[in-house]
Amino acid sequence: MSATLRQAAAEILRKNDRSGYTVPTHGLYPFQWSWDSAITALGWLKLDETRAWQECETMFRGQWANGMLPHILFHKNAASYFPGPDVWGGESHPVPSSAISQPPVWATAVRILYNSAADRSLADRVLRDLLPKLVAYHRWWYRERDPEGTGLVCSYHPWESGMDNSPAWDQPLSNVPEVDWTYHRRDLSHVDSDQRPKKPEYDRYLFLVDFYKRHEFNSRYIYEHCPYKVLDIGIISTLHRASQDLLHLCELANPPDDVTDIDMYMARTGDAIGTLWSEQSRCFLSHDVLTNEPLDEITTATVLPLLGGLASEEQAEAMAALIRDWIDATPFALSSTHPSSPRYESQRYWRGPVWLHINWLIALGLERYGKQELAVKLREAARDCVLSAGLWEYFDAESGAGCGGDDFSWTAAIALHWLDA
Repeated sequence: MSATLRQAAAEILRKNDRSGYTVPTHGLYPFQWSWDSAITALGWLKLDETRAWQECETMFRGQWANGMLPHILFHKNAASYFPGPDVWGGESHPVPSSAISQPPVWATAVRILYNSAADRSLADRVLRDLLPKLVAYHRWWYRERDPEGTGLVCSYHPWESGMDNSPAWDQPLSNVPEVDWTYHRRDLSHVDSDQRPKKPEYDRYLFLVDFYKRHEFNSRYIYEHCPYKVLDIGIISTLHRASQDLLHLCELANPPDDVTDIDMYMARTGDAIGTLWSEQSRCFLSHDVLTNEPLDEITTATVLPLLGGLASEEQAEAMAALIRDWIDATPFALSSTHPSSPRYESQRYWRGPVWLHINWLIALGLERYGKQELAVKLREAARDCVLSAGLWEYFDAESGAGCGGDDFSWTAAIALHWLDA
């Protein structure tokens, strides 16, 4: 990566810094998002080790008493974003927040930060503070999102997946009623509507937000009555990998208590994951819990079991072959939805565009299975996007044009952490 691009990435993180947390980009996303923040911390590590750890500490100040880490922390008021904490009903928590989480990549990021730290005293101190919070967060996932002990946690909102309008969610989302009140979307004043979710999707997103608030975030009631319940293969995979990283961290520092329950939960996931495998699709598929049907859509989430080592060697070979063909299927890769899908759209958010942090996560999984050459191809594909358009939120898989928000923090962080390696 050129010195000019490296400098641009560093300047983006500094520009988006809000004295302890990093906004994804000015205007469009003026708060702290959970998995954005975890990945952004890896970029900060290349610039300022203390600031990287501060990113983690600030995020976990917003953790709920039950262990849940919200997907948004509203540190300050900002009129440029909707829905805010008043809509979510999360004003009474340590930091005003949303009421759902996001893909649990934090333990994975913290392990990388800890292993790479030059200031061992600082790293040890922060890890001692973060470890009980990380354990509580993982226990929340296993306890609240898999109360029957199946080994497969479920998601109650497409936003929780991090892949908001993926076509994989079209069918389960269609069973959610549309909200019956009017609202004003602020995202469309920052980004072209062709690159954002459509109104019928947003109506249903907000119905779910209302549903949690009306029922006072009662976990049991939501589990039994939520009109959207999905076994999200992306969340399951990132949680499994992060739990492995969490147990490794517990070996390095004294955990808050016995963590053998995390081992037990992981064993259940290993036993159950095969039920989500699709021989025809050559990958794992998310499932609609309410209909007990697979969500037959190949997206970048469907190959993320590589990240957690959840695939057999034969399944890993099949997914590697799928990814190899997939890279060649669009001029820029890896498209977030496979281009063979009739619902593929090359520039509409998660229905086709390329996201660099997802390329990185998939590459980590490929390396785990000894697919180094293919992992390098994914990194080169990600680099092509940045060289084509700069450090945007995501990239049109056909033209390579930058889409969404510009000067984007996690794209800059991935450039510093991965593309510059």
